[in-house]
Amino acid sequence: MQVQAFVVEDNPTIRENLVGTLEELTCVKVAGTSATEEEALAWLEQNMDRWDVLIVDLFLKQGSGIHLAQRISRRRPSQKVVVFSNYINANVRKRCAQLGVDAVFDKSTEIDSLVDYCSHQCFRIAQAQAAAA
Repeated sequence: MQVQAFVVEDNPTIRENLVGTLEELTCVKVAGTSATEEEALAWLEQNMDRWDVLIVDLFLKQGSGIHLAQRISRRRPSQKVVVFSNYINANVRKRCAQLGVDAVFDKSTEIDSLVDYCSHQCFRIAQAQAAAA
């Protein structure tokens, strides 16, 4: 059992390290990545059933993570949107909550919390699959 993730991060080093960390420490399999809002939106719309968790930075090469989160109007309740950024404060957390973002993590201090969140999604999806069987 794997959780399919899509990562939207414009810094290649951070993106590669994040993908490696999640795939090594959790059941997450990264189905794709993007550095821009438009590219991410196109992939997400064409692959609605291929992702369980969207992990997005706020500031992108083109566009913004907050705007991307706002534009993802069609998603299953089980699909989670997570913001992972260096620019987290109370106002950002509040805006993300208003947009239906499921979790917000600060890159500089909350990487362990993001890993824990993804591990919990693995457990949650495994339970749902077991109940459906």
